[in-house]
Amino acid sequence: MPESKIKLLERALERQKQARKQAEKILESKSRELYNLTRQLKEANERLEEHLTEKTSELQGVFANIVDPYVVMDLEGNVIRMNAAAKTFLGFDYEKNGLNLGKLVHPDYADYTRQALGQLYKVGSLKNYKAKIFIADGSTRFVQVNSSMIYDRENRPIAAQGIVRDITRETEVSKLLAEQKKQLDIIVENSPLGIMLSSSDHIIRSNPAFENMLGYSKADLKDQDITEISMPEDPEEHKAFEKKLRSGALDSFTLRRRYAKKDGTQFFAKTTVSAVRDAEDQIAYRVTILEDITKEYEAEQKIRASENRLSSLIQNMNTAVLLEDPNRRIALTNTQFCELFGIPAKPEDLIGSDCSNAAEESKALFKDEDAFVQRIQEILGEGKLVQNDVIEMKDGRILERDYIPIYDQDTYQGHLWTYTDITIRRRYKHSLEQQKKKYSSIIANMNLGLMEVDLKDRIQLVNQSFLHMTGYEESDLIGSKASDVLRVGQPDRILEMTELRKTGVSCSYEVEILTKQNEKKYWLISGAPNYDDSGTLVGTIGIHLDITDQKELEFQKQQLLEELQIRNQELEEYAHVVSHDLKSPLRSINALTTWLREDQKDRLDHEGLTQIEMIQEKVESMDGLINGILEYSSIRTDLAQRTDVDLNQLICQIREMIYVPEHIKIVILNPLPFIRAVPAQMHQLFQNLLSNAVAHIDKDEGLVEVDFEKNEGFWKFSVRDNGIGISPEYHDKIFEIFESFGAGENASGTGIGLSIVNKIVGLYEGKVWIESEVNQGTTFHFTLKM
Repeated sequence: MPESKIKLLERALERQKQARKQAEKILESKSRELYNLTRQLKEANERLEEHLTEKTSELQGVFANIVDPYVVMDLEGNVIRMNAAAKTFLGFDYEKNGLNLGKLVHPDYADYTRQALGQLYKVGSLKNYKAKIFIADGSTRFVQVNSSMIYDRENRPIAAQGIVRDITRETEVSKLLAEQKKQLDIIVENSPLGIMLSSSDHIIRSNPAFENMLGYSKADLKDQDITEISMPEDPEEHKAFEKKLRSGALDSFTLRRRYAKKDGTQFFAKTTVSAVRDAEDQIAYRVTILEDITKEYEAEQKIRASENRLSSLIQNMNTAVLLEDPNRRIALTNTQFCELFGIPAKPEDLIGSDCSNAAEESKALFKDEDAFVQRIQEILGEGKLVQNDVIEMKDGRILERDYIPIYDQDTYQGHLWTYTDITIRRRYKHSLEQQKKKYSSIIANMNLGLMEVDLKDRIQLVNQSFLHMTGYEESDLIGSKASDVLRVGQPDRILEMTELRKTGVSCSYEVEILTKQNEKKYWLISGAPNYDDSGTLVGTIGIHLDITDQKELEFQKQQLLEELQIRNQELEEYAHVVSHDLKSPLRSINALTTWLREDQKDRLDHEGLTQIEMIQEKVESMDGLINGILEYSSIRTDLAQRTDVDLNQLICQIREMIYVPEHIKIVILNPLPFIRAVPAQMHQLFQNLLSNAVAHIDKDEGLVEVDFEKNEGFWKFSVRDNGIGISPEYHDKIFEIFESFGAGENASGTGIGLSIVNKIVGLYEGKVWIESEVNQGTTFHFTLKM
């Protein structure tokens, strides 16, 4: 036994001897006095002593729980005494009108209350009794009661006492969360989108829509490996997204995957994968949402094929085409353009070439060289659509030139030049009509909806895609006013854009529209003015793209974000409730020690008073730590909360706060640095490591060493002990939540401390690892970014 404890026991023994001698003197004196008392006084003293015993038992219960509402009742349920907190909570004054607690119990809890009281009378105590009661204003409250019996000197029950805690808010929150979970389950089960929950690529839950998409039953999908039934369209893109998701750079991503059904057929789905992370910010589950886009994919393939055909057409068409970007660099041209201007290069070799001085370089080919250059500069300066601009070349050919500025949502994207040799057109009008039919066929069958209207808004032309998008027949539209037939959500917007196109300006915009079948759709319309051969404005042309799916996804995303914000707020409120429950016993301990010191200060020596002060200091430290943990859980990586932390002082505080046996020493090998961090996080980090080291030292002389070194961009710390060591098979597992050093009955600790260490280190972009052998001690290394 340590010498200090032996001395403490010797002093306690000496005090007992002195107290016994003094008591013997007092007893001798009192015995002489009591000898002369009458038998009546003796009986009165016995009654007084019995009453004193009852009061002492009662007061002990009051002192134990005085902070919360406290009630004493007789065996019939009548209130004998209650404190101010109980009067305020219940709203009754038992001293004026009397109060029976049984009458406050809600009828739904009457049988349960009778059973609970029977348990109380039989065992002598009752913990965590919960019930619904009425209070004075007629409203109801949910309460939790911890109670015990009060006995007389002969150990007969004479009353009961209890502490009452209002848990109405907790009960309501629990019911609300349960209801919301039920509602969410209903939404998931009835969603038209396939939804699947997985862990480590194994399916652990799916909704009916997902099962129907793949043709599997719920039992078939249980623990099914996702990689066996699906494949990303772009594996490299999928790997990049997965890497970002695991690192925390992304919380979700969307890509297209091919899925194999049970019957062997396949389909394409737009797949959104979202990570559900645990307290250590590691991926616990993945939520995958599938939207069957097989039809859209096939349509996209057709559009892509159409684009390829159109590109091939441009490359081989008789019109010379030159597409320039906003910086006047060539984005696209064709063979006809190279041949027309005598350029000895292939069209693909010209991509990226600067056209700023092209007019000067090619003016020698034209009859009026200066007029050619001047007209080019004039067209570019105005930036407006130019069609049927006629120019003559020195070799006698006549060209018709068009200039088309390209805009994307009012943003200039470049311009297109087209040069057509109309010499042949003038001579061969029939050939021109054939070309017109060919282009008309392309327009009629392209996948984008096309509509042409005249200046009076009468529909002149629609293609098959437009009819499919609107649900109308061609006979319903041709000759009718577009504004009378098409039901647009923003008719003023359409009118505004139509008037703008009449001024020669092309534009793009979104509208909401109802089809003939009353289906709501969203379109992206790109419109341009339409001119005849003489350059006269005859109407407008609009290209229509159905973007309904994209808009609906935007709406769903916004709704999910709003729901997520509500869930986060509820979780934060719940954290504050838990913090309050943690602090309540601390406040009781603080009150008890304060009363103990005030009531016993004349009986306690200096050492006893010092120990009480130490208890109060530990309570304050625990209260501060709870506040720090709550703040940390709320702000997480908020840089605004970081301050300069003196780790040397922090280690000293932790050393005073945790229990360190006398045979164990905690040593700082080198003065630790000041670091920029959240104090509560650093306190948790070092306290968990030091407590862990002290708890696992089995040597007669224990030693815990704290050291650090400065690396480039990081602080590297180590906590070394000469304890029992950790088997290599646990070196990776111990940082996972609820994983301990051993297995089964040999497991040590709660399995949370080191997972908290790992989490905090991750917040500072560091890593933590272990070096240890059984019976050779353990060293924890970790880094924190400067």
